[in-house]
Amino acid sequence: MFSFNTSELILILVIALVVFGPGKLPEVGKALGRSMQEFRKATSGEAQEKEKITEITAEKKPEEKK
Repeated sequence: MFSFNTSELILILVIALVVFGPGKLPEVGKALGRSMQEFRKATSGEAQEKEKITEITAEKKPEEKK
């Protein structure tokens, strides 16, 4: 998705260190990781729910015709 070389990554980390400080930086990293994990779970969960709904509606249609 994004391609960072080493110098760009170091610059981003230094800016984050200056903005958040050394005490808050681990907390910010944890929060970012958790939010990314929750986002991935939510997006994969929606796809699974759509599949389940499609299966349920496909199963109910023949029953409604009876």
